[in-house]
Amino acid sequence: MKKVLFVCLGNICRSPLGEGIFNSIVKNKGLDDCFISKSCGTGSWHAGEMADPRMREVAKKHNINLTSRSRQFKTNDFQDFDLIIAMDRQNKNDLENLAKEPGEKNKIKLMRDFENNKQNPDVPDPYYGGENGFENVFQIVYKCTKNLIEDLENNN
Repeated sequence: MKKVLFVCLGNICRSPLGEGIFNSIVKNKGLDDCFISKSCGTGSWHAGEMADPRMREVAKKHNINLTSRSRQFKTNDFQDFDLIIAMDRQNKNDLENLAKEPGEKNKIKLMRDFENNKQNPDVPDPYYGGENGFENVFQIVYKCTKNLIEDLENNN
């Protein structure tokens, strides 16, 4: 089974969305015995909390339930996961700084690496934005996650 970890700053908006979308698509494709995902944040501010209510609401409109609780990234996540998806360049940089063993940095990818549009490598953080920001993030993360799963299927 391939394990994917989605990472953002506080683990209440973008990364739980990635986890929820990934697991929903995988389940709908009947691949839940092949792939699984979890999420976490580089920071611990929201540890134990559910995803932001605005993110949960947008996801729910698209039939995605966000049920995970926030947690902070741990260095043993490098061993526990096959692929680590950072939502923006700062998250990726923070993760790379934690990598100690050979090959750990190679596991880290940006979410938007799985999108054909390379104009902006970061998934914007919708936390301080309005409702449109959450919908925009949903669309970006959905498209990238769909492409990620197709990539995993083709290279598995």
